[in-house]
Amino acid sequence: MNKTTRNLLALVLLSGAAVGVHFWQRGRAPEPRLLVPVETPHPTAPAAPKPSENYPIPAAQDAAPESLPTLSKSDPALWAGLSALVGPTSMKRLFYPNEMIRHIVVTIDNLPRETMAARLLPIKPAQGKFMVAASGKNMTIAPENAGRYMPYIRFADMVGTKRLVAVYIHFYPLFQRAYEDLGYPNGYFNNRLVAVIDHLLAAPEVEGPLALAQPHVLYTFADPALEARSAGQKILLRIGRENAVSIKAKLREIRSEVTAGAPVK
Repeated sequence: MNKTTRNLLALVLLSGAAVGVHFWQRGRAPEPRLLVPVETPHPTAPAAPKPSENYPIPAAQDAAPESLPTLSKSDPALWAGLSALVGPTSMKRLFYPNEMIRHIVVTIDNLPRETMAARLLPIKPAQGKFMVAASGKNMTIAPENAGRYMPYIRFADMVGTKRLVAVYIHFYPLFQRAYEDLGYPNGYFNNRLVAVIDHLLAAPEVEGPLALAQPHVLYTFADPALEARSAGQKILLRIGRENAVSIKAKLREIRSEVTAGAPVK
């Protein structure tokens, strides 16, 4: 198994650590629309303008576009490589097998938005139910709830950031293609990734238990300012302050690596 395959699990699980947690509500939030991907453009269509590469990704020496699978056919090879690394049982328990790169891209793109599509997350939700501590009419997120996300946090902590970003660079042409298919033909995915990381780093780190409300069936934050935060920032609030601090530290390392080249103004 080559370096790329060994480290792909790190890429997907890091996405899981940051975004692969189930909606805490006992219900379903409205899901953003995913555009239908088009694998092969019409040969007579005019070429789209080259996206502005404010944070350019260098070409990986071992990942010329012609050496990569097509986006629509990338799942079997990735699934087989990951199964060889962690075993088929763990793969079935942790991962969804279809459209992995597309789901990572759409999830990252949705993090700064009001809602996310649970059905498009690249990995399965954390085990167990969302845990609430109640005292009379007062409800807070139970401290024990943070433990549900520890498998993702521990894995993110032990993954070498340079190796993780090397995987991202290797597969970057497929990430870029998935981003264009999502509806951004003139967009550059690494620019979006950096912007989303910055957005997540701006999430507040609140001391003490977070108060909840339940106006109907769904739980919400009792503090309107917290409830008004984006889907991604509310995920960092839900997983617990210590877990969020750990994820933010990893995100800062990743940001440093994916912006190593001088930004193009």
